Amino acid sequence: MQSRQSGLTQETSAAKAGVSVRSGRRIETGEKGAKTPRDWLTRKDAFSSVWDSELVPLLEEEPKLSGLTLWEYLDEKHPGEYPYKLLRTLQRRVKHWRATQGPDNPVMFRQTLPPGQQGLSDFTHPRSTVTIAGQAFPHLIYQYRLAYSGWRCGHIVRGGESYSALAEGLQNALHKSGGVPKEHRTDSLSAAYVNQSQKKQLTRAYEGLCQHYGLTGTTNNPGLGHENGAVETSHGSLKHRLDQAIKLRGSADFDSVADYQSLIDRCTERLNRYTLTRFEQEQKHLRPLPKYRFMDYSELSAKVTTSSTIAVKRGLYTVPSRLIGETLRIHLYHDKLIGFVGQTQALELPRVFPEKPEGRARRIDYRHVIHSLAAKPQAFRFSNFRDELFPNDNYRQLWQIADQKLPAKEACKWMVAVLRIAADHQCERELGQTLLLQAQADALPSLKALQAQYLQKKGSPELVTRQHDIADYDALLSGCWINPQHQGGSVCLSK
Repeated sequence: MQSRQSGLTQETSAAKAGVSVRSGRRIETGEKGAKTPRDWLTRKDAFSSVWDSELVPLLEEEPKLSGLTLWEYLDEKHPGEYPYKLLRTLQRRVKHWRATQGPDNPVMFRQTLPPGQQGLSDFTHPRSTVTIAGQAFPHLIYQYRLAYSGWRCGHIVRGGESYSALAEGLQNALHKSGGVPKEHRTDSLSAAYVNQSQKKQLTRAYEGLCQHYGLTGTTNNPGLGHENGAVETSHGSLKHRLDQAIKLRGSADFDSVADYQSLIDRCTERLNRYTLTRFEQEQKHLRPLPKYRFMDYSELSAKVTTSSTIAVKRGLYTVPSRLIGETLRIHLYHDKLIGFVGQTQALELPRVFPEKPEGRARRIDYRHVIHSLAAKPQAFRFSNFRDELFPNDNYRQLWQIADQKLPAKEACKWMVAVLRIAADHQCERELGQTLLLQAQADALPSLKALQAQYLQKKGSPELVTRQHDIADYDALLSGCWINPQHQGGSVCLSK
């Protein structure tokens, strides 16, 4: 065509292109010959001996077998007959068989829900490793999303996908959105069930939560995450935003959980800007909220042992020693537990979780037991949770120094006295830093010096007393005493 456009004849142009004059004429006029189907092979079928006899039966029994798996099967059964270069050929053959003779694939039916119809809940792991005050902070992020508008809300969750985590996160989201949809969809809560009896209890609690808000609770089929896709797909955008915000911040360490939650709130608010119009439309179709929240905790009981501890969900907690012997009613949340004696709240403790599912966790607060320990300080050395009585690393180092420099009994008395001073005077941080500096300078204060400085008793008020006459006491024992209303008179009572 270039030759023809330059002015050469048909014959000359065809000769230069290396085609016949007839082909050149056909190319110039745009004529295309009819392509006849080919019913012969250009090369020998490498799998003719095994395709129908061995491979097709395997595919009919399990259609999801890959071409690589079938090639490895042939390579083991017929060593050297089917080299690796035939893998791509076999993969194309398997793909063609699936399209022409394989089973039907499941069809995805895309949904368009009306406003106010459905809200969805799910849990996800963040991409960034977050720490709180330098300590590792394992957690999940609960996300609620309205199916029509795409409005969302995120909430930090401790301890896995439990009922208490779902109940708190869902209620926070409902109150933040200003209304209740007709239906609530979530995946299975099997991760929160430990045994069959608990499964029934949690199911009743979840049903009670739905009845309180007038929700119809639904779950997707196990293993089919796309049935919860409206919230599953939103995890990626939230985690990306959060990861970028942490990178922009320059650190994944937060002073408190509240600071971390505020960052999540800012990320969700930015994402919600893109759905503002549809959300305003959907809010008109949401039903009003009930007057009160539903319980977002599990209730159980725990007896306080003689060691001033309670065991709750694979966690051991110290409690004030005045509660020894009491049976506490525990409200167990995903991040805390609250204990009641009767109807009176007696304590509130942050919840702890074991590092491994089969492990145990402990939360030991020295302030709960320090006064009992001060009465018998020698019990400190071999206490089961001695190392956990220390509030921080400063006190651990103080114990190591005191144990080296003082006799064994004196070291225990000295350490227990320091802990008692820290608890009574609420000077835990300052005291630990001051004493550690003195100890490192080889100026460890003595027990008497500590007691003189911190345990001095305040002067008692001077009381004016009057000593009674001994005859009055004799009269009392005999049943007679002087009547103070009558001077010189007396009253006698017979036995």
